[in-house]
Amino acid sequence: MPPAPLPDWSAIDTVLLDMDGTILDLKFDHHFWLELVPAKFAAANALTVDAAKARLMPLFAAKQGTLEWYSIDHWSRELDLDLSALNRAAREHIVWLPEAERFVRRIRALSKRLILVTNAHSETLAVKDEQLDFSGHFDAVYSSHPFGAPKEDVRFWERLIEREPFDRTRALFVDDSLPVLRAARAFGIAWIYAIAHPDSTRPRREIEEFPAVNAVHELA
Repeated sequence: MPPAPLPDWSAIDTVLLDMDGTILDLKFDHHFWLELVPAKFAAANALTVDAAKARLMPLFAAKQGTLEWYSIDHWSRELDLDLSALNRAAREHIVWLPEAERFVRRIRALSKRLILVTNAHSETLAVKDEQLDFSGHFDAVYSSHPFGAPKEDVRFWERLIEREPFDRTRALFVDDSLPVLRAARAFGIAWIYAIAHPDSTRPRREIEEFPAVNAVHELA
């Protein structure tokens, strides 16, 4: 993957950052949804973990890219499990990606408007913020759920800019999700970067569709 051209910070007023996989290590979410939830579901339904995964993975796949996929409340009802309690019990595994906190502090020092935009449900967002206390680094924090559309949907961006006016030609957005980045590009955000290594326990991805960096701190 060739090095991405660095942003021209003099041409940027607003910095929008994703949470999971951009500033926080996606290993927690992968572990939670692919290991902890199937184990809990297996125990509750007298299944092996492999059988639980075989039952759950198609359910998860069917909801990807929708608000329901990101909703602890939805899956608690769907699976008849207390996933909020499970999420809180595992919170010590929530960590920053390497150097991400330093990057956030550096952008704050540049006097840019710094905004966190996440698909995480408010419950999940609250648990992660309680663990790492990151929201204070940002001028504003937005979950997509109150907007009625996920970040993969251009309608989210149209509704966000009504709440948080910014010049999209002088905005930078970073995310690890290609569908999300496509929606942001369609919306007209000028500076878009992908994160190629969102999970520290998995190999780096090869990304050609967008300028990509291994980690967000490489941008500044």
